[in-house]
Amino acid sequence: MRLGLEFMRKLFAEAIGTFMLVAVICGATMISFDAMGGGSGILGVALAAGLAVTAMVYAVGPVSGGHFNPAVTCGLFVAGRFPIRSIAPYVLAHVIGGALAALMFYIILSSKVGWWPGGFAANGFGEHSPGSYSASAGFAAEAVLTALFVFVFCRVTRDKGGAAIMAPLAIGLTFAALYIASLPITGASLNPARSTATALFAEAWAVQQLWMFWLAPLLGGVAGGIADRTVGDVS
Repeated sequence: MRLGLEFMRKLFAEAIGTFMLVAVICGATMISFDAMGGGSGILGVALAAGLAVTAMVYAVGPVSGGHFNPAVTCGLFVAGRFPIRSIAPYVLAHVIGGALAALMFYIILSSKVGWWPGGFAANGFGEHSPGSYSASAGFAAEAVLTALFVFVFCRVTRDKGGAAIMAPLAIGLTFAALYIASLPITGASLNPARSTATALFAEAWAVQQLWMFWLAPLLGGVAGGIADRTVGDVS
């Protein structure tokens, strides 16, 4: 019974962390990006996303590990640091947490007269890429950059040779940097749960292109986990 309650606490923590991440991305992208004639722009979105990750890894990382991302969960499994039986529940918690955050912003934004969801901060390629990048370019960016993120996540959270109390900061800064690099290409996913959350409330094309924002980040997560396992422990 106690083990069951402990695991539910972990899932709740993962859902809250993903909620925070998606909420910040939705707000920064759809409200603050070009607000009041100025706005936060790409740097603001990236910084907001990185700060959200940092804050939530500090807040609930000790409880659940602070994944907030199916790619991270899969990468840690490949690295030999996460049980296979927990993957599906963690991924479900990520998707639910992210979807609830997107729903909240859908309700907020729909109160504006004449508002239409359009792309709703969804990730896309081709004509739906912010910079009109192709599917192959988007796939490469999502896979490689997610691999880098998962590799850093795995390295800094190791018991031996990790970054200890500075690990959340390293994770958040890495996420922000990779967001800056990928926002013009795909709108920056690096996280299937984030992409799913916004696609659910966007126009039909977002769901049609969602396959890539699961496949590429998950492959990247696996690659990042393999790279971490290859480097191994600090001697």
